[in-house]
Amino acid sequence: MTSVNHLRETFLSYFERQGHTRKASAPLVPDNDPTLLFVNAGMVPFKNIFTGAETPFAPRAATSQKCVRAGGKHNDLDNVGYTARHHTFFEMLGNFSFGDYFKDDAIAFAWELVTREFGLSKDRLLVTVYAEDEEAADIWKKVAGLPDDRIIRIATSDNFWSMGDTGPCGPCSEIFFDHGDKIPGGPPGSPDEDGDRFIEIWNLVFMQYEQQANGERINLPKPSIDTGMGLERMAAVLQGVHNNYEIDLFQKLIAAEEDVYKAKAAGDQLASFRVIADHLRTSAFLIADGVTPSNEGRGYVLRRIMRRAMRHGHLLGAREPAMFRLVGALASEMGEAYPELVRAQPAIEAALEQEEARFQRTLGRGLALLDEATEGLAEKDELPGETAFRLYDTFGFPLDLTQDILRGRGMSVDTKGFDDAMALQKQAARSAWAGSGDAGSDAIWFRVRDKVGPTEFLGYQGVDAVGTLKAIVADGAMADAFEGGDCELVFDQTPFYAESGGQAGDHGEVHFDNGARFIVRDVQKRAGDVHVHIGELTDGAVKTGDAARLVASFERRQRIRANHSATHLLHAALRSVLGAHVTQKGSLVEEDRLRFDFSHGGPLTPAEIEAIEEQVNAVIRQNDEAKIRVMAPDKAIEAGALALFGEKYGDEVRVLSMGQSLEADERPYSVELCGGTHVSRTGDIAAFVITSEGGVSAGVRRIEAATGAEALSFLKGRAQVALDLADQLKVPLKDVGRKVASLSEERRNLERELADAKRKLAMGGGGSSAPAGPEEIGGFKLIARVADGVGGRDLRGLVDEAKSKLGSGIAVFVGVNEGKAAVAVGVTDDLTGKVSAVDLVRVAAAEVGGKGGGGRPDMAQAGGPDGDKADAALDAVRKALAGES
Repeated sequence: MTSVNHLRETFLSYFERQGHTRKASAPLVPDNDPTLLFVNAGMVPFKNIFTGAETPFAPRAATSQKCVRAGGKHNDLDNVGYTARHHTFFEMLGNFSFGDYFKDDAIAFAWELVTREFGLSKDRLLVTVYAEDEEAADIWKKVAGLPDDRIIRIATSDNFWSMGDTGPCGPCSEIFFDHGDKIPGGPPGSPDEDGDRFIEIWNLVFMQYEQQANGERINLPKPSIDTGMGLERMAAVLQGVHNNYEIDLFQKLIAAEEDVYKAKAAGDQLASFRVIADHLRTSAFLIADGVTPSNEGRGYVLRRIMRRAMRHGHLLGAREPAMFRLVGALASEMGEAYPELVRAQPAIEAALEQEEARFQRTLGRGLALLDEATEGLAEKDELPGETAFRLYDTFGFPLDLTQDILRGRGMSVDTKGFDDAMALQKQAARSAWAGSGDAGSDAIWFRVRDKVGPTEFLGYQGVDAVGTLKAIVADGAMADAFEGGDCELVFDQTPFYAESGGQAGDHGEVHFDNGARFIVRDVQKRAGDVHVHIGELTDGAVKTGDAARLVASFERRQRIRANHSATHLLHAALRSVLGAHVTQKGSLVEEDRLRFDFSHGGPLTPAEIEAIEEQVNAVIRQNDEAKIRVMAPDKAIEAGALALFGEKYGDEVRVLSMGQSLEADERPYSVELCGGTHVSRTGDIAAFVITSEGGVSAGVRRIEAATGAEALSFLKGRAQVALDLADQLKVPLKDVGRKVASLSEERRNLERELADAKRKLAMGGGGSSAPAGPEEIGGFKLIARVADGVGGRDLRGLVDEAKSKLGSGIAVFVGVNEGKAAVAVGVTDDLTGKVSAVDLVRVAAAEVGGKGGGGRPDMAQAGGPDGDKADAALDAVRKALAGES
């Protein structure tokens, strides 16, 4: 049997022998297309090459590209687990020609690979071509010897590919496999084409035209090839199974699920096992590429996928987090091809465990609400959109999760009503797509790069260098010369660091030999490796070709270097103190502070913060040399360097080692891949102090810190606060803590005494015109009081005490605090069949300017802005009980 791993390697090795450059899969988060949520096809990483915005790295390439389709136009989420070939995550095998070979070679390569390398019988294959593409049809006859009835001409857009309304486009040719007449379905183009007998296994795109805005198509000067073969679908064919979930990879994942969930993948439970297996892959790869669950953008899609899988785990009996226990099996199966899975395994497990624990807490309440809402519904009925929105807004149920649950009951959701409820939300609702978070590479910078090449960075050696002006961009357009004002300049080489990896760009000045002066306010990296100096030409005029001296601010660089090096030590300390699940989720390194985001499930304790600071400062005191080595990324990672998830690295990387292990071994304290600028010795950081720690989003924490002079200033500020407190409290500095604790205890005692006095006053009728004892209204005993200075949180205790005294009756309290009113109504259990606390609290709330109110028949609360109408609220309740309203 051809395993998935063997199939992938066979494909890539074959095309390497045909002169293709094997490229590793790009991360799932695209860096060249801001319109895409995730990479959803094999050609996406090469989009700028096909459009001509970027120069090809090689004439031909082959990849196995990670892809996710779970949102927008390409959304397969709802079908996953219920069909044979739908996935949210899949691998797309592809070979690409960037203006090198065309149809003849593409068809020949495909036929040889499929029939010789994979051994598929020619008799079980047929192909489609675009109806007008006689050239492709003739090549298939020549290369494959297929008869006319096995070369099917398709006249629709199904066999004509385009990148958009304008741009590169061309005809397609697909290869289909015949599963045999035991499976229903007809060939492509027939009335029965939607059956499962004939399955597309490979699509060859012949990119030969450019679509113009006026509808005209012109020939491309260099026609190209883009192909896509679904790895899972091809594995099913080669392994002799009809369903993708029966291939070796999924069978091993499902076997691991059976062990974890203590259930069998059969009958009605089979779909749940398949959903979990698919969504496990998607979740793990997204987390490995730096995505974290959240309520917007990519993080929201990830959370939807994770929670859908976890809900199916719940159906299988899981009542504690379980999905994270499957990551090891996934890493075992796919870790060799995708080593980022192995590196990120602790972070993936931690993220899954935390999210499932959070979801388990809300799942029961949400399901109870759903059961209650559907109690009167029959099959084919719709759940009201408002209810679905409440599940989403209150319990974290994505709409498609509610739809998935109801699908099993034969029901659907009023999606229009859901959308309307979303639109009516007071604050602008967060949608599933809030932008990709990455700016697309402007075409102009690819043109600049093609014209002048990459910028050589000299800043590792110093902050002063000479260079030649190669490009000027002003008002979004390239210029040969410029005089006065804001513009962007590109030099052949520069000592200015361009913002990347969280490190801020350098500031400084450029002095031209002709006397012109340019103030650099920022430096950004465009088109991959072009350093763009952003600022103002304050004196003189410049033109391309002018020579200049470039001087970055030394003092700013020194402070930034110290903060950047400190982030590496902080990362190592976090992993040492909190655990290996900690991974970097973002950073900002400026001259006066550093900010570091990391994965962790809860707030840090004071002891943990102290331990982290102690470790970082201990390494700083070592004053050890910061060592830089340049090597291949895979070699660096093998040597123990920590890589950032989702980060793309070039053929060579800089490996930074700092400090000595604080344990009894010879390992460096911190080893990471990093292209930033750093201190020469750890002692150059001088000191490190954490200034704040808090949450950013679910499972992500943020630390802000300072080094050097800023750290000293922060500590001096803390010391001054302590000195000022000692002076105000009239105690020695060492006794400040004891004195503050004593005062806090005194305040708590006074607050308790005051609350008790207010309670007694309210129970005795003080502050109200109400009689001291219970009243008799409409046959009910009533205690109705105004409680001055009592807030809503304290009313419930008053109501419970009053109900206890009454034995049978009704208690109403209106608390007035800072001009606002809070209302609480209690009804003893024997009367809830006659009187509802909810009805009474709404009557009272209306008098104090409130709307609604809620609770149970025996206890309800509400509020309003008009505290001076408290007595009127009590009177309204009296009237209601007397039957006067």
